[in-house]
Amino acid sequence: LSGVPSAKQSLPQLRDFLLVYNRLTELCFRHCISNLNYRLLTGQEEQCLEGCAGKLVHANHRLVRAYVATMPSVLQRRAQQLQELPPGASPQPPAAPGPG
Repeated sequence: LSGVPSAKQSLPQLRDFLLVYNRLTELCFRHCISNLNYRLLTGQEEQCLEGCAGKLVHANHRLVRAYVATMPSVLQRRAQQLQELPPGASPQPPAAPGPG
């Protein structure tokens, strides 16, 4: 089972997912829900929530695609920088890729 992540490896990913999910829920709730006097959502609130969540999920997917597309070149540059270091020099921490 070497291809299956351990529980220790999965916990940070689950934590990150839950943080994003909770933030999305909070943002859309604050944006779309205006009346807490009723147990059910109104049609307008439901449409707003679907649109809000859809936009945030779509934006998240675009960011992940950009990250996945950018990381190989960042890692390649980092590997090249490490190869160019003089013997005994300590490497600098990797720079985070900028937006766009």
